Amino acid sequence: MSELILGAVAYDAKVVPIWEGFKAYFASHGLPFDFVLYSNYERQVAAHLRGDIDVAWNSPLAWIHTQRAAPERARAIAMRDTDRDLTSVVLVRADAGPGSRAVDTVVDLRIVGVGAADSPQATLIPLLALAEAGARVEAAYHDILPGKHGDHIGGERDAVKALLAGMVDAACVIDGNRLAFAREGLFAPNQLRVLLQTGLYDHCNFTVLAETPATARFRELLLAMSYDDPVVRPLLDMEGLTRWLPGRTSGYALLERAVDARAR
Repeated sequence: MSELILGAVAYDAKVVPIWEGFKAYFASHGLPFDFVLYSNYERQVAAHLRGDIDVAWNSPLAWIHTQRAAPERARAIAMRDTDRDLTSVVLVRADAGPGSRAVDTVVDLRIVGVGAADSPQATLIPLLALAEAGARVEAAYHDILPGKHGDHIGGERDAVKALLAGMVDAACVIDGNRLAFAREGLFAPNQLRVLLQTGLYDHCNFTVLAETPATARFRELLLAMSYDDPVVRPLLDMEGLTRWLPGRTSGYALLERAVDARAR
């Protein structure tokens, strides 16, 4: 079987041990495998369209760019269980506090802290939700590592810090990070409240442009991984999932609308 080359974006130092671990696992199961790391998703999408890689570990925005560039060829073949049915939230201060404006409804918002400009979860989707709810806001971007499509959560953390400091009226984050920031003590219990929650959407997927024996074996090995396997569990933990699921594309409709709204 020919070697399968995967593309991934280096949004964090942990990306190297993650894919080195998967490389060893795939090799032990008869699939020659290697990976190429890119500094941003735009380069990865371009490389995939050129045929430099066989599979791309794509952000949801990178999936949309790929699918729109090659609608007859792009396929989402697998995704994490943690990539499905996510939501983002718009947070405000529970008590306005010194220097902060009281916010009762979305129409009270003026300046909203968001993540990176290309973040689906902390910018594109929540700004669409606010607009459709009748808000007219100015976005205060927190562009941590642009090109990473919000994979680096520093922008979301900075948006919450801006809210706590009274610099913005609200902060947009994926709901999982709201819970994570609370656990790490970024804000006190009951200090913030959810003003608006978005609809459901999906996140990353493995994208292919051509079905080959190698991509079929890659997908087969992914879907067969069990969290009960002591060899597999550390790999899944590093990548933030308990099992791989078949890819689906129905969960990108909300982001599609957000991308089109920004283009208008």
